[in-house]
Amino acid sequence: MIFRALLCVLALSFAAQKSLAELPDFTEIVDSASPAVVKILVEYESENSRYQEQMEELPESLRRFFDFRGRPPVPRDRAGMGSGFILSSDGYIVTNNHVVENARQVMVRLPDRQEFDAEVIGADPRSDLAVLKIDAKRLPTLALARGDDIKVGQWVLAIGSPFGLDFSVTAGIVSALGRSLPTETGDNYVPFIQTDVAINPGNSGGPLFNLDGEVIGVNSQIFTRSGGSIGLSFAIPVSVVRNVVSQIQE
Repeated sequence: MIFRALLCVLALSFAAQKSLAELPDFTEIVDSASPAVVKILVEYESENSRYQEQMEELPESLRRFFDFRGRPPVPRDRAGMGSGFILSSDGYIVTNNHVVENARQVMVRLPDRQEFDAEVIGADPRSDLAVLKIDAKRLPTLALARGDDIKVGQWVLAIGSPFGLDFSVTAGIVSALGRSLPTETGDNYVPFIQTDVAINPGNSGGPLFNLDGEVIGVNSQIFTRSGGSIGLSFAIPVSVVRNVVSQIQE
């Protein structure tokens, strides 16, 4: 009886060890990929800032007239943030369009805390992708996966700056492929990758990796009623990323 109980304990222990051994170890991917993931800091132009610019273009007499009727509140630019990744060693960076849209100033922060002013080279609102350029050389880069060999149930990894917490790592699995999400214009053609990876505000524009450390998507949207992750995250697939980025860079 004791012998049987001992065998059961050993069998359960072996099964647990085997199960743990089958879980992926993300440390190598994080070590190799993190240096090429960036934080994006954005200042958006306020409505009052645009009003101020329009006022300065008016003749002096009209400016005095509007001043008499009352000035608007002191303009305050809004701040935002997102994530991105370095695509080429000479400073081209991929992120989401909604991160930099209507931005007055864009700054990129590297993991070593270096900061660079960034220029928006181009953007595509339909795919929600944008390409930035910083004045830097010999930067670490990430590789885009060559194909769309993505399967439901496979492990994936995300690196980004949720809620400003720089270069946070989260992992999960692919939940579904080819998701079509509603947009304001109703013409979304992106077949999103759905995952249960924890994605929150600030992760937008960051890379989604496979276990080979290749970028298979760009994290773009979440479905939530609370403002935070509930396990419904959506990434732009690498096929769309490659096509749009190449068109922007042409």
